[in-house]
Amino acid sequence: MKKKLGCLHAHHSNIEYIEQVFQKNKEIELVHFVDPGLIHQVSKGVTELTYKIVEQMQWMESCNLDAILITCTNYIVLLDDCDVRALSVPIIKMDELYFELICNERQPQIILFTNPATVEGTMTRLHQYANKQGKSIDVTVKVIEHTFDLIMQGKNKAYIEAILQTLHQEANEQRLLSVGQLSMVSAAQQFEERTAIPIMHPLKALGTVVEKL
Repeated sequence: MKKKLGCLHAHHSNIEYIEQVFQKNKEIELVHFVDPGLIHQVSKGVTELTYKIVEQMQWMESCNLDAILITCTNYIVLLDDCDVRALSVPIIKMDELYFELICNERQPQIILFTNPATVEGTMTRLHQYANKQGKSIDVTVKVIEHTFDLIMQGKNKAYIEAILQTLHQEANEQRLLSVGQLSMVSAAQQFEERTAIPIMHPLKALGTVVEKL
């Protein structure tokens, strides 16, 4: 019997990335949920948001899922303030799969972002994860300025080109390169194909999800 994996996204563009990973896996059925409004409601305060997140988790659980995969770090950060112990469905936090890849590398690393609002939450969780695992990491964060708006406006080609340009520049730094957002994966994959220089990204760790179901 197929396992049913519910995927919660903050933007619909992330769906294709998850589909890409599981397209050859006939044992898992993906069910996608997209709620872009939640992140825009941060200004209303954590209490109201946590209520909404718990409600969202309960709604997803009612869809007979075997597990829930959360792809947005901002969702995950907010989830940490919620009481979801009553849920019977396991919750898989995609950023933790990615953090494991980062923590397994001993050489200096550069993590690129396009969305400044994602950086603080991601890096706080990364360092917490590293400490919990007893790992020491040498990570530098760089934000590709004035780029995230492009994808929000549907200008995907310009978005990818901006990331590619930065990857080419940073490749000269002789550090392991990584992109910290799912929306950046397409550019990272193109860069790898053109240069044979490996780029770490969240999708590379996603195969382990199968083992958690």
